[in-house]
Amino acid sequence: MKGRADRISTVHLGQYTRETANEIAGALEEAGIVWWYKEPGWLSVVWEFGVRLFVDRRRLPEAKAIAARIAAEREARRQAGERGEPEGPPGPSLDA
Repeated sequence: MKGRADRISTVHLGQYTRETANEIAGALEEAGIVWWYKEPGWLSVVWEFGVRLFVDRRRLPEAKAIAARIAAEREARRQAGERGEPEGPPGPSLDA
């Protein structure tokens, strides 16, 4: 049917801290990858941490690469901070 939006099937990308999820979401947007998130509910927040990200199934390999890159960059910045080295610039934020 003309004018009908394509159906998107999403799959679980991973579970991340809110800050990491925010950076990943910005990079997914820049790459044109459809995504959404789910935070723990009021009760499950007791045993769940962070935010679960879901992405378009067709773009999962690309999304995994983006998430891995950002997680590695954040970890490197965290470790540099522990060593007293100056931090690099943060990634894009969806809060702006």
